Amino acid sequence: MRKPMTVEMPITVAPSVSRRMLRTRVFTRLRWFAVTGQLAVVFIVRFVLGFQLPLMTVLGVIGVAVVFNLYTMVRMRPARPLGSRALIGQLSFDTVQIATVLYLTGGIQNPFAVWLILPAMLAASALEFRQAIFVVAMIVLALTIVAFSHWPLPWSDPLGYKQPDIYDFGTWAALLLGVGFTSLYAFQVASEQSKLSSALDATQRVLAREERLTALGGLAAVAAHELGTPLATIQVTAREMEQELPEGTLKEDAQLLISQTQRCQRILQRLSSVGEGGDDHHNVLSIEELLRESAKPFLNEPHVAVTFAFDPECHSSPPDRLLRKSEVIYALRTLIENAVKFANHSVRIMSSWNENQLTVTIEDDGPGFPTDLLSRLGEPYPKVETQKLSMAKQGLGLGFFIATTLLERTGAQVVAGNALSLKGAYVAVTWPLANLRADPISKIGA
Repeated sequence: MRKPMTVEMPITVAPSVSRRMLRTRVFTRLRWFAVTGQLAVVFIVRFVLGFQLPLMTVLGVIGVAVVFNLYTMVRMRPARPLGSRALIGQLSFDTVQIATVLYLTGGIQNPFAVWLILPAMLAASALEFRQAIFVVAMIVLALTIVAFSHWPLPWSDPLGYKQPDIYDFGTWAALLLGVGFTSLYAFQVASEQSKLSSALDATQRVLAREERLTALGGLAAVAAHELGTPLATIQVTAREMEQELPEGTLKEDAQLLISQTQRCQRILQRLSSVGEGGDDHHNVLSIEELLRESAKPFLNEPHVAVTFAFDPECHSSPPDRLLRKSEVIYALRTLIENAVKFANHSVRIMSSWNENQLTVTIEDDGPGFPTDLLSRLGEPYPKVETQKLSMAKQGLGLGFFIATTLLERTGAQVVAGNALSLKGAYVAVTWPLANLRADPISKIGA
């Protein structure tokens, strides 16, 4: 069975994905909104509709929320992200405050009992799983208490009105289901956003590193060019000293100086061959050079043979002026690494093209992708149910996500599946040729 690849570079990922932190201003604004809504409902029910309420007691509970909100605004900076304990404290207070108002105004028979869903949703989106469970359990307990123990709901009829118990039970069950469903939905959405955010951060780090490595080639060429002149001067001076000095230690030192300057020149020539920032030989390469450079670290694998194949049905000549892009090379190298890792004996890298498109297909003869993974390929951290992989091969899937993200940024389409020819897996990458071709006019002046 096959798992998603891991990444070459070390990327630190916490065992549980960090949640989105909420700032103090979020809670103070939501609480002002809740206080305003509670006051409006209380005054409308009491003075417009004429229902009798324990007005002073309810206003006292709302006043506690006002005081707590003012205290929060004074003691905490509005832009400060709240830690887990502070979040739990804020949500616990809101839960108790809303539950107390409901207790004084009919319990779950009060239509505004749905307000208790809001703290559950915030807890699920901002806290770790165990912490969110604590807050949700508190909300469930509060709903249960106000469902079976509360002040009667005020009515204009002096005799009042009592709902059937079965209806109260159904309302209680519906509210619990609403809390559970909303919390689970918010937790899943926040988890996906957090995973995607961390994976995109890792992608940016990988791309930045590849760009720095590419820039080193230009810096090496510039250094070779700049150091060539002083080295030549040193060599000429050393030769003149060698000719004028008599036999002895100084003459041997001059000869040693000449040999070392020649060695430096050879090193600088090799650095120059790496390529200069605007060097056409460095920035432009053929499709074969692109594939071989991408697969270079794996060409000498002792147990897996990496071969190249060009589509014989392509009637046009192979593309030979492709712009070197570090993200393309890195992404292809990552896909090849994954194929080599899971191949039994061979990996085949094929390329085909026409006037408008270029396709690179990487096949291996390994076990192929698990069927439960195919639908989730490209996700940052796909979960796969399999018992046949050792813990050493339990990848996070971040490598495949980074590779596909980098390729898609260049306009490529990535398709993966289980191959037929080698009975393994394949990944096919297709670009519009216009996205990869180098501009010959701009390169002439470089």
